[in-house]
Amino acid sequence: MQDRKDPLTYKGAGVDISAGNEAVRRIRRLVAGTRRPEQIGDIGGFAGLMGLPTGVGDPVLVACTDGVGTKLLVAIALDRHDTVGIDLVAMNVNDLLVTGASTLFVLDYIACDRVVPERIEALVSGIVDGCKQSRCALLGGETAELPGLYAHDHYDLAAFAVGVVDRSKMLGPTRVKDGDVVLGLRSSGLHSNGYSLARKALLDPAHAGLSFADPLPGDPAGRSVGDALLTPTRIYEPAFAALRGLEHAPLHGAAHITGGGLLENPARALADDLALELDLSSVELPPVLAAVAGQGVGVRELLRTFNCGVGMLLYVDPAHVEVVRAALTATGEEPYTLGRVVARPAADAPQVRLAGAAWMRGAVEAE
Repeated sequence: MQDRKDPLTYKGAGVDISAGNEAVRRIRRLVAGTRRPEQIGDIGGFAGLMGLPTGVGDPVLVACTDGVGTKLLVAIALDRHDTVGIDLVAMNVNDLLVTGASTLFVLDYIACDRVVPERIEALVSGIVDGCKQSRCALLGGETAELPGLYAHDHYDLAAFAVGVVDRSKMLGPTRVKDGDVVLGLRSSGLHSNGYSLARKALLDPAHAGLSFADPLPGDPAGRSVGDALLTPTRIYEPAFAALRGLEHAPLHGAAHITGGGLLENPARALADDLALELDLSSVELPPVLAAVAGQGVGVRELLRTFNCGVGMLLYVDPAHVEVVRAALTATGEEPYTLGRVVARPAADAPQVRLAGAAWMRGAVEAE
């Protein structure tokens, strides 16, 4: 065997332990800002510890997991990494909220071809921002340097969240009733769904052929395409927090409008014998979605892929709608009244029927 001039090292194989340690040093201070009173210990151990909050009579743990998807390709192309962490938290927390739970903590997983401490710091700063908005702890996480698995300077984000709800206050199909009023909470744009389609429509030379620096067509705010595409997902914890303490428990259920859009998600909070009749005439299609639609994306495809301006649906006791509306308005929301829960006429009848918006050019039903 020939003598080697240089010894073979982990760093030489593509994994820099020192860079990983520097990344941890940078994020430790950020993570400390998300600490909850139930948290035990600090980050840096092999696992995070969290007690249950007091005052929950019959606690039920709620957990979910999600990522950011191909929105990350926009962040990578623009070398702007401080917002997609908000998306990561939002996509998990918003799913938890519809069960009636409040979020206790998030764990994140960052996988990359190489650890760049400044980039990891930017990513985690967004995750911390999302956790602060969600009033939860970033309890821990993992950064994995995986040379050869990812393209140069590419990375992926994933997370899971854990929350708790009192069994008697759980939301969902068992509580939603015929006659409940449906309120909608606005989205900030695409959120973190449908980016493969949106990027093709806006950036592909065979379609709009725009660059990230170009102005977004029809945007009254004058944003660039890149700015519009990187707008973070809204986190709805403040709205739900305002409703949790209301008398008479007027919120019966909710639907987070993610992949599957307004055609598929609303029925996930309904029993089989119920349906929704929704009127979208008061909902304005966000400029980024109007630009996507202008490239030949059909109405049904829009409604099945994107939130179309509505990030969350709330199913509310009709006797207490104004109390709910006032509580939401106090948090800065401007809720839409979109329709009602109705009896499903037959087992094979669609559970969601949408109408009203001029851009829809007629009614659309779930298949």
